[in-house]
Amino acid sequence: MPEGDTVWLAAQRMNTALAGATLRRGELRVPQLAGIDLAGATVTEVVPRGKHMLTRLADGRTLRTHYRMDGSWHIYRPGRPWRGGPGHSVRAVLATDEWECVGYRLHDLRIVPTSAEAELVGHLGPDVLGPDWDLDEALRRLRAHPDEQIGVALLDQRNLAGIGNLYKVESLFLAGVHPWARVADVPDLPGLVTRARTLMLANRDRPAQSTTGELRRGQEHWVAGRKGRPCRRCRTPVLLGDQGPDLQERVTWWCPRCQATPPPVDPRARTGQAGTEALGADYH
Repeated sequence: MPEGDTVWLAAQRMNTALAGATLRRGELRVPQLAGIDLAGATVTEVVPRGKHMLTRLADGRTLRTHYRMDGSWHIYRPGRPWRGGPGHSVRAVLATDEWECVGYRLHDLRIVPTSAEAELVGHLGPDVLGPDWDLDEALRRLRAHPDEQIGVALLDQRNLAGIGNLYKVESLFLAGVHPWARVADVPDLPGLVTRARTLMLANRDRPAQSTTGELRRGQEHWVAGRKGRPCRRCRTPVLLGDQGPDLQERVTWWCPRCQATPPPVDPRARTGQAGTEALGADYH
């Protein structure tokens, strides 16, 4: 699933392309919105909220889109071929005289009054990359469930919005915290959350995501995507387990030595297969 920094960067690019412009084409290719034509509407801004993207219109409406696992926005000059996938996977087209923004495999498309955006995103915790970021509030929400596994709690967007699997596993590794440790047993919870935010801030302005400082292929991450390979610190093989209620989306990599921790730790960690992929808006 795309991380908050991916959505943040995509929103910045969409905002550059659309803000202040009038749509000459505004198609929403999902059954519940197929009868809505946004042509003629003026875009005031495109903003991220956690992993949600909000396209606000001057007429007082907001279009919300979400990537989930496989969505993406692509931005093209008029006349350039669209290359984000087959035509039947296009879910939205927002085009001006200068740019064509094409949304592939988007999910959770909704249009609401801008004044009612809270109906869609009001449940989210403080946005890690947003103007509403509040460390104390994020910590309060995390600590409200002291027995939750920390690897699950960091991904719960109701606690703090924007952290995805990549920054979860990488920040836990750097902090030396076992993914199955209870929130209450994390020795420096403020430091862990701050570390995750620092990693996201370092990557939000570029498509490539690196937590090691290296951008060379295969060198970008500490444990993510490295099942069975030696830990970069201690050379112990990295493990991969399934964690959380939706196991297909909640895989976790960790080093059993660097992230060793005293009990109680939930032992239900089993090996599996997984990978990471960043999806976002790109220019062509």
